Amino acid sequence: MKRTGLFSFSRWWAIVLKEFLQLKRDRISFAMIIGIPLVQLTLFGFAINTDPKHLPAAVLNADPSEFTRSFIAAMRQSEYFDIVRDLPGEEAGRAALARGEVLFVLSIPADFTRRLLRGEKPAMLVEADATDPMATGMALASVNQMARSVLRKSTTGSLSFLSSGPDAFEVRVHRLYNPEANTRYNIIPGLMGVILTLMMVLMTGLAITRERERGTMENMLAMPVKSIEVMTGKLVPYIFIGMIQSTLILLAALFVFRVPFMGSLLTLYGVALLFVAANLTVGITLSSLAQNQLQAMQMTVFYFLPNLLLSGFMFPFQGMPKWAQGIGNLLPLTYFNRLVRALFLKGISGWDLWPNIWPLMVFTVVVMAIAVKFYRKTLD
Repeated sequence: MKRTGLFSFSRWWAIVLKEFLQLKRDRISFAMIIGIPLVQLTLFGFAINTDPKHLPAAVLNADPSEFTRSFIAAMRQSEYFDIVRDLPGEEAGRAALARGEVLFVLSIPADFTRRLLRGEKPAMLVEADATDPMATGMALASVNQMARSVLRKSTTGSLSFLSSGPDAFEVRVHRLYNPEANTRYNIIPGLMGVILTLMMVLMTGLAITRERERGTMENMLAMPVKSIEVMTGKLVPYIFIGMIQSTLILLAALFVFRVPFMGSLLTLYGVALLFVAANLTVGITLSSLAQNQLQAMQMTVFYFLPNLLLSGFMFPFQGMPKWAQGIGNLLPLTYFNRLVRALFLKGISGWDLWPNIWPLMVFTVVVMAIAVKFYRKTLD
């Protein structure tokens, strides 16, 4: 064997050029090198906000007096609350909170102003959806300060005695679904969706690329099967894996982390099955697009990052700008987070879940159609 002698700069430079040429030919990897840092900078710099503002609220005002209207106007002017509707009754308020249509409900009793003028220290009620303590914490902390400000401005002249002593009225805050503001109750159910997204997309993303690298793709292409048969056939084993993982996470949530579960187990498994199917279609699509396993893994990371950051798992969804919420509304993890947290902490069922179920169904059908289309291109 011929000895190469001392270190050769020319040989070393030839290896360097060869690696650059390989990167140039691998366009997907080059795009990931540029794309992933840009996505992270954009999301963390513009979309992430741990102090959400303009949160949806509803009002049940049974005493439309000048003072109560001033308090509601102060809420409208506050940067934390965005009053989106007036409520006809208490049941409508509870239903709106359960469905996630609003995060706050302000209830003012019918005799509030009369009792205020008598010095009886009446109370108005603010009910909050506390499933995500980070989303509502700062807004609730501002309520009492806002009440004192309204009291000072509205009690002048003969009513100045109301603002001279202790607070003339009380704002009671009820944190529903998570009264202790335990962040674990919010994070652990959300982890089910995060883990399933990463594992399902990653495992199926490597399915076709692995066969292509091992040389078994030619055998599959020669088989008398249709594209949809290949796609769905590859997904079935991973569906079982996804359901096993869902069971493990559910058991850990219930018996290790003591997260309360108020909903139906059957409904939870049905929602998990739909979510697993949605992510498997993404993985099989990526495996059809990728040329090798490295590219499949890179595209999985590129898909996973927006799901992690824009779905409401780590940061409040309502605190993001509208364009970020628009992207989040295209991701299946956004809807699954709402569903699984509602099942764990709120116990809602039936048609109240439908607004977050049908987007998962549409996503699965559309992405499966894309996967079949690109698989046919692979056949060509």
